[in-house]
Amino acid sequence: MAQWPPDREALTVPTPFGDTHVNACGPRDAPPLLLLPGGGGATSASWYAQAADLARIRRVYALDLIGGPGLSAPAGNRHPRTVADLADWLNAVLDGLGVTVADVGGHSYGAGIALHHALRAPERVRRLFLLDPTQCFAGFKAAYLLHALPMLVRPAPRRVRAFLEWETGGAAPMDPDWLRLQEAAAGFPSVKPVTGPRPAPDALRALDVPVLLLVAANSRTHDPTEVLDRATALLPRVQAAVLPDVSHHALPQAAPEALVRHLTDFLSAP
Repeated sequence: MAQWPPDREALTVPTPFGDTHVNACGPRDAPPLLLLPGGGGATSASWYAQAADLARIRRVYALDLIGGPGLSAPAGNRHPRTVADLADWLNAVLDGLGVTVADVGGHSYGAGIALHHALRAPERVRRLFLLDPTQCFAGFKAAYLLHALPMLVRPAPRRVRAFLEWETGGAAPMDPDWLRLQEAAAGFPSVKPVTGPRPAPDALRALDVPVLLLVAANSRTHDPTEVLDRATALLPRVQAAVLPDVSHHALPQAAPEALVRHLTDFLSAP
């Protein structure tokens, strides 16, 4: 968090699913932007490489996922179990922040949550950006699941490191602070992430919200071409681009200049 802007505030937002930890920065009167991290070891801290730049044009609210690593605390056994629950959770967070409509974006699993929320509550989403979203437009590769299995069965820092070294493939150096954050999450108690069907094609075709899709060219998680082709065929208002020389898990800490340029141009559009 030392790499975040000095005006960062730590907020706690009560919801029916538990208290949500939010890192906020940027002008209070700027348009709101909700950021969702990926799954696994990701937390709101993962946005450190973009927080300062995004906070120049937005009031940034970066969330720790309920039930995942971080400081959000589920209310007993009342954690989200379905994608509808996740959408209700995000609506409750927006209500707690006093936000009616926001720009929303996420990475990986967080991007999937953001998309499902936009499909269920499009009136609350001004613009939506998706960073290499999982389980939205393509399934996981078998090799990815095979390499992830040891880490999932018996989480340990060395297994997390080995898995990330395989997935990133040396395409970009891993930030040591980011890597330590992923390793630290290995022993963190967490609930099973929500897994559900991919969004229905008809629902995607009906989404009347501007969408920015950024695909990691070297992703070993899924087929980047399949993600790009399916999304551009179904989403009516999508802008799509491929980020070269970056893998799935290296986002959003890798390629910060290109990523910030895409995001600020998209969010600043009328």
